[in-house]
Amino acid sequence: MARAFLAVILMVLTLLAAPLAAQEISAPDYDVWERVASRAEALIDNRDASDEDLNRTRAEIADWRRQFQDAQGINANRIKAVQDQIAALGDPPGEGQSEDPEIATRRADLNEQLSTLQAPRLAAIEAHSRADSITNQIAGIIADRQATTLARQSPSPLLPGNWVEAGAQGAALSEAISTEFSQRFAERGTWEQLQPRLPHVLAYLVAALVMLTAGRAWVRSLPSRMSARASDHSRAVVAFVVSLGQIAIPVIGVYLAVSALKATHLFGEWTTPFLDALPRAGLILFGGIWLARVMFPRRAIAYQTLTMPEDARNTARRMVDLLAVAFALRHILSYAMMPLTGVYWRAGDPDTRVPMEFGEGAISVWHFVLIAVAGFALFRLGNVLRRMRQWAEPDDPSFRYRVLSVLGYVTRPIVVLALLLSLLGFINLANLLVWPWSLSLMLALLLVALQDFIADVFNMVKRGEEGAREGLAPLLIGFGLILMSVPVFMVIWGARQADLIDRWSSFQQGVSLGGVRLSPGSVLTFLIIFAIGYVVTRAVQGAFRGSILPKTRLDPGGQNAVVAGLGYVGIVIAALLAITSAGIDLSSIAFVAGALSVGIGFGLQNIVSNFVSGIILLIERPISVGDWISTGNGDLGVVKRISVRSTQVETFDRTEVIVPNSDLISQPVTNWTRHNKMGRIILPVGVAPTSDTRKVASILMEIIEDQPIVTIDPAPSVLFRGITVDAMNFEIRAVLSDVAEGMGVTSEVYHRIVERFAEEGIGLPFTARDVWPRPPGAEDAPEGEDTAAAATQAMIVAPDEGEEEAGR
Repeated sequence: MARAFLAVILMVLTLLAAPLAAQEISAPDYDVWERVASRAEALIDNRDASDEDLNRTRAEIADWRRQFQDAQGINANRIKAVQDQIAALGDPPGEGQSEDPEIATRRADLNEQLSTLQAPRLAAIEAHSRADSITNQIAGIIADRQATTLARQSPSPLLPGNWVEAGAQGAALSEAISTEFSQRFAERGTWEQLQPRLPHVLAYLVAALVMLTAGRAWVRSLPSRMSARASDHSRAVVAFVVSLGQIAIPVIGVYLAVSALKATHLFGEWTTPFLDALPRAGLILFGGIWLARVMFPRRAIAYQTLTMPEDARNTARRMVDLLAVAFALRHILSYAMMPLTGVYWRAGDPDTRVPMEFGEGAISVWHFVLIAVAGFALFRLGNVLRRMRQWAEPDDPSFRYRVLSVLGYVTRPIVVLALLLSLLGFINLANLLVWPWSLSLMLALLLVALQDFIADVFNMVKRGEEGAREGLAPLLIGFGLILMSVPVFMVIWGARQADLIDRWSSFQQGVSLGGVRLSPGSVLTFLIIFAIGYVVTRAVQGAFRGSILPKTRLDPGGQNAVVAGLGYVGIVIAALLAITSAGIDLSSIAFVAGALSVGIGFGLQNIVSNFVSGIILLIERPISVGDWISTGNGDLGVVKRISVRSTQVETFDRTEVIVPNSDLISQPVTNWTRHNKMGRIILPVGVAPTSDTRKVASILMEIIEDQPIVTIDPAPSVLFRGITVDAMNFEIRAVLSDVAEGMGVTSEVYHRIVERFAEEGIGLPFTARDVWPRPPGAEDAPEGEDTAAAATQAMIVAPDEGEEEAGR
């Protein structure tokens, strides 16, 4: 991990130092470049130029283009300094105007220096444009030739004569190999040469045999035995690392066997090409078998990489094994008999490694057989993969099931199309579909396995901590693996080294957006500088929040406003520094911002309004965090957070209300605790009309004065507010030291009032009136019929004694 971190730091420093290093680069030799460019342009005009010459010239021109790209930064610092000096002199005089002779002379000298300094840069730009044009022309010629090769029609495998020709030439090849081996075996001198090397040959053969039999069986069982001794959080990593021996041990065995056979000198020009192809074919074969065991194991050691039924897993494993066999055979035949151009099979190529010419009909048949075998495996594998999405766990957020399912759906029509094309004789096009697509599927499965391995490594490092496998770091590294695999996919589908160089050069140059050129270096510089500024801003905010502001006289709301303001200012400064450090022209950004201002004014006016309102709230602070407010929408609660766009209010039933800042500015807002927590409560109290008003006032005053949070100054008061037909009305007015406790105080005061009035015999008003006219039979309701209704009507009708005495 430490080495990887240091490697990343070195890469970042290299990218950041690239503009400075460019200043030390000397100008290219333009005389040599002229000769190289002229020769390349002559090659372009030559229609008989070979593909090898074109690709070699393209790579050479691409190297020159890189030099010209670097040379465009020559004298950059000095050019910037001279331009600043010219700008310091002010604007040049307009038509018919004049300026001081000394300033005019100085301006002329600086302009001459600027032209001299810019000359190498302009020459590099012109040469870069010419080199880019040459590489594009060569790429176009190669692409046209590849298209012609793809469209070439060979003899169809459907013709029986081609099968006869394929069988005859295969038999002739086997006979030639057998005859060569027999002749060398029968030669007396061969044994005389073999005798001193026989112990080494036998040792190699025995070692190869052991590795390919007992060694392979031992290494296949090794992951289970090693993981059984490992801890739960390291079992998957141990199993994966140890399983790589399933590739290494057999491949070493194949290499030893081939070395032993070649050391006998019993094999000549007919057999040697096949022996030379065996080690790489063994790597393909055992690598494919390993991938099948990792992705679709018979029995999982730690966990199943892909959730799927057992029969589907077994089918997928067998089909990947069959694909590995087909790829190994394809490699042997392509190396010895049917050479490969890029990713395209070239039928009838005389450049074979065995001394025999093969007919186009025979080669078409052999291609078709390989395509059919690979197509069968691909079709069945695609049939399994397309159902991956329905086998995924409902709570599994992984994207792999969806990707593999899409790949499975696409695989089947590709196989059908390739088989039809091969039957029609378009062998090159059929091979282009089958083999690159097979490799793409295998690479996708390998990426899934590597992503799980990375997650397992993090799980092991964190010792099985919950969520370690699903953390952000494994996700980012997995995403980086996908990006790194893009060139591999390009090579699989026929990209050459020159193509990759061109793509990388275009990637380094970046893209131009609104007059601003964004390149990987500038983007990385922007991200690093902004990240540093962001971290520094958060650190300053933490220092102010935890150490500086608590020692001042600012209230919590003011401290929050200061911290938020520092955050906004720090982020703006960090963004400006990052933009200028990345070499992005602010004037271009200002132009784009001006062009977008109309759209912002119409489409984003609510967002802008809330943003400006948030700034006003933080500066003027009419409300602060912790205030008890009542908004214009009727929301009542405590302010918990004030952000740029909205304010978070927690109501007294513990719900969160998000109030747009513009509403707090444009609508009336009651702040109950703006300057202090004191607040007044008013409690209306009614008593029966016959009560003693002086006694009632005295009792109410005693009750309110007994409350602990009622202030002495100002003192509470009891007011006799009026007389109605039903009651005499009083009001208790008191100021509380914490108005947030007003509901609790109100409830307690009313409890005490009821208790004291009952003790003192003071009646409460109960309104009751006669209802005229009375319902028929209300006085004489039959017993058992509507008893509840009659009782209710009796309660309503019966007058109160106090009411009779009052003459109501």
